[in-house]
Amino acid sequence: MKFTDVETFVVANPPPGYGGRYFVFVKLTTDTGATGWGEVYSPPFDTAAIEAIVSDVFDRCVLGTDPFRIEERTRKIYSLAFTGRPDVVIGGILSAFDVASWDVVGKETGRNVTDLLGGKVRDRVRSYTYLYPRDDDSTDDVYSNATLAAETALSYVKRGHTAIKFDPAGPYREVGPRQPTMNELTRSAAFVNEIRDAVGNAADLLFGTHGQFTVSGAIRLGKLLEPAMPLWFEEPCPPDIPEAMAEVARHCAVPIAAGERLTSIHEFKRLLDAGVGILQPNLSRAGGLTAGKKIAAIAETYGAQVAPHLYNGPLGGAANMAVAATIPNFLVLEGIREWGGFHAELLTNPVQWDDGHVIPFTDPGLGTEIDEDVARAHPWVAGQTHLAMTNDTNDWPG
Repeated sequence: MKFTDVETFVVANPPPGYGGRYFVFVKLTTDTGATGWGEVYSPPFDTAAIEAIVSDVFDRCVLGTDPFRIEERTRKIYSLAFTGRPDVVIGGILSAFDVASWDVVGKETGRNVTDLLGGKVRDRVRSYTYLYPRDDDSTDDVYSNATLAAETALSYVKRGHTAIKFDPAGPYREVGPRQPTMNELTRSAAFVNEIRDAVGNAADLLFGTHGQFTVSGAIRLGKLLEPAMPLWFEEPCPPDIPEAMAEVARHCAVPIAAGERLTSIHEFKRLLDAGVGILQPNLSRAGGLTAGKKIAAIAETYGAQVAPHLYNGPLGGAANMAVAATIPNFLVLEGIREWGGFHAELLTNPVQWDDGHVIPFTDPGLGTEIDEDVARAHPWVAGQTHLAMTNDTNDWPG
């Protein structure tokens, strides 16, 4: 059996657009007709360029190879053009090819990928959601009004959620790191305290900042969060300065979480050396299922936990879920509300969400695929990237 073809699907994410402006899915096909699916997370170029790079990497490293030789193929892609170091573009493509390969292997052996990864250690995977604007709210007032945010968080708890993430500190900007303003500090304190008062002990609170603050600014903010006891303080400093996060960890009682923008096991090792106790790999960028298991194993030796990140499409969610179900040091899995809406429409077998948990797939391979008819009915028209930063403090990121 050999890989013979690749097809890339760039799918527009219709309003409200939670998970990003579009999703990039990759379908690999073998000479026997077997297919495998993967996803590329948040490529930083125009999607036409990404499609061209996917095809180029396929031709150089995947075409004609045996789907079962995953580790060898991973090293070949990682080492393209004598690089052999982290790269977000190659990392995303490598991840998609890795997951698609495992999908094929699972289908060929008649087993779900969780069986091939060592077997499940849990039958239910705890899931959290970001705090999104209410369905009846056409604005982003949920992020300028702490009372409205608290009411919305409570509505999530009533639907079964046991953990909620939010980032009221301010828009993430191109220029930084910076000191938080007094308005940002007081707004952040109001948010975390009002939400804690509203939900009580029924849910963990996850506070994000998207890596925008200096060490001293992050410490000032972290001290304000401590009374509400959030489960974590996410990416308080830029992702490429792990020693800064180490300093924040030494002065702040709230656990530090980070990793959504990292692309190799080596980068995660540096986070662990810096004292970050909660790793957040997005397995559609960090290396797929292969790297996910390695990251978890390295974290286990530090007594650290893994909380896979998701702000992309449902195949990335399926990959995250598979690893989460098979590692002993799993903490909580990011989802988008109850995994419904367009995310569910895209999958031939939607995610089952029940009382704050997802139920791992059991069918061979990943356990689900992209519905090609739905994907083709929502083509992305080239334009903005999947996510973007801003320098306009009045422009809250969507």
